[in-house]
Amino acid sequence: MGFGDFRSICSKTPLPLCSVIKSSKHLVLGAHQKVEDFDTKDFRTGVLPKCYARSIDVANTVVFQIGNAFVNIGALGVIMFMIYSTRQKYTAIGRSEYGFFFELCLALICFTLVVDCGVSPPGSDSYPYFVAVQIAFAGACCWTMAVLGFLGFRFWEDGTRKSMALVRGMAFIGFIINFLVAVFSFKAWKAVDSYAESNTTGLFVVMYLLNAIAIFLYIVCQLIVSLFVINNLWAAGAVLLGLFFLVAGQVITYAFSDAICVGVKHYLDGLFFGSLCNIFALMMVYKNWDMTTDDDLEFSVSVNKGNELGFMSDFNF
Repeated sequence: MGFGDFRSICSKTPLPLCSVIKSSKHLVLGAHQKVEDFDTKDFRTGVLPKCYARSIDVANTVVFQIGNAFVNIGALGVIMFMIYSTRQKYTAIGRSEYGFFFELCLALICFTLVVDCGVSPPGSDSYPYFVAVQIAFAGACCWTMAVLGFLGFRFWEDGTRKSMALVRGMAFIGFIINFLVAVFSFKAWKAVDSYAESNTTGLFVVMYLLNAIAIFLYIVCQLIVSLFVINNLWAAGAVLLGLFFLVAGQVITYAFSDAICVGVKHYLDGLFFGSLCNIFALMMVYKNWDMTTDDDLEFSVSVNKGNELGFMSDFNF
């Protein structure tokens, strides 16, 4: 297995992209299976996992990853609540920027439901493009977080056209890079041999290295702001707790998915717990921003109260 090869990852974790990459050594054999038992010519696309959550039939429609679907549907409600709460904090620093970030997360969850639940079924012509869009939105979220990390240093004024152009521009760049790399990897546009293996090195670098660097920048910046700029240990704790959930979700998804799947008899797999941890990590992003803007919000409340008292003093009772 070389660098950037998804065969080992897909053998343990049923990621959506595993259904569209091409590999000549994709079969995962059990203890009593032999290579001769399979006709590899019939499997040109996709890497089969050792274990994955079973599907269900609802009104003559096959629904995949039902457990993960419930988590993501719940995540939609959580994200919409965070968007609403963000818009209500009129004087908070980074209100517009964080609102845009949570909207990106909402779009990511929607496309995750499309590819995980089989709205666009694996094997269809549209499926690779939906998976590519999902990966692109994930990259856009990561690259946006890198910009949000520097927002606390007040290098530029938040909420301005310049600030929003920077946030949206970085999200657009992250989206385009992830989308194009994913599409070229999935479609394997090679004139020489249409059955050649997908070269997934670029996809691996973009998904797991560049996006991880962007998240790392956000974490480091937020820790510096929390500890040395505003001196708020609770905000730093929220960052560290979010990091814990993020790492735990990745470890469960990529290291223990097959063990979980076998243990619960195919009812769930690592994607269920990975999605659960990811939404907890996202909640810590909101909580960290909420705590770092408390002083600004309290000041706005005191001003409003002062105005009300001034208005009342104009009347003589």
